[in-house]
Amino acid sequence: MGQLMIILGPVAAALLGFALGYVVRQYWATAKVKAVQAEADRLLAEAEKKQNEMLLEAKDEVLKTLREGEQELKDKRRRLRSQEEHLQKRQETLERRLEPLENRERQLVARERRFSQREEELEELRKQRIQELETVSRMSREDAKELLLQAVEEDSRQDMARVIREVEQETRETADRTARKIITEAIQRYASDEVAEVTVSTVDLPSDELKGRIIGRGGRNIRALENAAGVDLIVDDTPEAVTISSFDPVRREIARLALTKLIMDGRIHPGRIEQVVAKSQQDVEATIREEGERAVFEVGLTGMHPELVKLLGRLRYRTSYGQNQLQHALETAHLAGMMAAEVGADIALAKEGGLLHDIGKAVDHEVEGPHALIGADLARRYGKSATMANVIAAHHGEEEPQSVEAVLVEAADAISGARPGARRESLETYIKRIRALEEVARSFQGINECYAIQAGREIRIMVKPEEMDDLAIISLSKDVAKKVEESLEYPGQIKVTVIRETRAIDYAK
Repeated sequence: MGQLMIILGPVAAALLGFALGYVVRQYWATAKVKAVQAEADRLLAEAEKKQNEMLLEAKDEVLKTLREGEQELKDKRRRLRSQEEHLQKRQETLERRLEPLENRERQLVARERRFSQREEELEELRKQRIQELETVSRMSREDAKELLLQAVEEDSRQDMARVIREVEQETRETADRTARKIITEAIQRYASDEVAEVTVSTVDLPSDELKGRIIGRGGRNIRALENAAGVDLIVDDTPEAVTISSFDPVRREIARLALTKLIMDGRIHPGRIEQVVAKSQQDVEATIREEGERAVFEVGLTGMHPELVKLLGRLRYRTSYGQNQLQHALETAHLAGMMAAEVGADIALAKEGGLLHDIGKAVDHEVEGPHALIGADLARRYGKSATMANVIAAHHGEEEPQSVEAVLVEAADAISGARPGARRESLETYIKRIRALEEVARSFQGINECYAIQAGREIRIMVKPEEMDDLAIISLSKDVAKKVEESLEYPGQIKVTVIRETRAIDYAK
C-alpha cells in the first residue's frame, strides 16, 4: 500500500497541476475577453460620438447652404423686379415716343397721297400743253425733237471734234508719261556696270558747232533730252565733247546712246529726242537679254527658262558695294564648280546654283523680303528642283543647307565677295543716298518724274501741269527742300528744281 501511494503520488501531483493550470488559463481567458469587450464598447462609443458630431456638422452645413441659397434667390428676385420695373419704364417711354411717330406717319401717308394726285394732275396738264404746242406749231413732238437735235449737232460738231482731239492727245501723253515712268523706275534700281564706276560719261562731237544744236532754241533740246533720259547734260568749254552726268549708269548709257544716234542722224528736236531715247531703252533691254545668254553659255548650262536668263542679264546693271553682280555670279559659279570637282559633288548643280544664287537681286526692289528667299521662289516658279531652291535660299543662312552643293555655293559667294578689290563701301553708300533723295521727292502729290543729278547736288522734279499751278510749284520746292533737310544727311547743299511744262500738240491734215 505504501508502494502504491508512492507510485500514485506523482500522478496526483500532475493531475493537480493540470487542474490548477486549467483554472488559471480560464481565469486569464475570461479576463482577456472582458478587456476586449471593454475596448470594443469604448470604440463603439467613440464611433457613435463622432457620427453624431458629423451629423451635426452636416446639418449645420446644409442649413448654411440653404440660408445662402435663399439669400441668393432673394437677391435674384430683387434684381429681376428691378429689371422688370426698368423695362416697364422703357416700354412706357417707347410707347410715348411711338405715338407721335405714328401720327407723323399718318400725316406723311396723307401728304404722299395728295402729292400723287398733284402729279397726276401735272402730267395731264403737261400732255395738254404738248398737244396745244403741236397744234400751234403744226409739228409733232418727234419732229420738233429731231429738228432741235440737228441744230445742236451742227453748232457743236466743231467743238466736239476739238474736244475729242484734246482727249485723245491727253490720253496719248498720259500713256507715254506712264510708260516712261515705269521704265525709268525699273532701270534706276540697278547700279553701275563694273567698267563704269564713275558718275559721268563723255560723248565726242565732230565739231563744236553741234553744241548749239544740242542746246536748241531757248534750251529746248537739252531740256527734252534731260527730261526724257533723267540725266544732266553738261555743255561747257571742253572742246568737241559733251558730258553726261547721272548717278545711275543705265540712264547715263541710254542718254549716251541717244545722243550718239542724234549726232549721227543730224535731226535734233524734242520729238525726235523722245523717239531716240525710247529706242535706246529698247537697245538696253536687248543687251540685258544678250548678257544673260552669254552668262549661261559661259558657265556651260542648257535648258534654262528664258525668264531666268532675262533676270540673270539684269544683274549686269546691279552692284553690291561696287561689285558688279553679273560678274560676281559668274565668279561664284566657277568657284563652286571647282570646289565641287575637288570634293566629288555634283558639278552642274554647284555651277547653276552659283550662277543663280543672287537672282533675287534682279527684282528685290519690286518684291518684299530677303533676296535669297526671293531667288528661291523664282527658281521654284520657273521649274527648278527643291534642291536648287535650297541652294539659293541657304547662301545667306535664310534656310539650313540640305546638300553639299549648298555649302559650296555659300563658300564660293563669300570668297568672291571677300577677294581684294571686289567691293567698295563708298559707291554703295552713295547710291543709297541718291535713291533716298529721289524717294523723298516722290513722296509728294502731283509728281510726274524726279531725277537726282549733278552727283546728288540737285534734285529735278517734273510735276503734272493739270494738278499743280505756278504758285503750287513754288510751295512744292520749299516743302521738298525742308523734308530733305529733315530726313537726309548730305555734304554741302542740294538744289531743288521744280519744272511745270504744258504741251499743246495738234496735227494739220
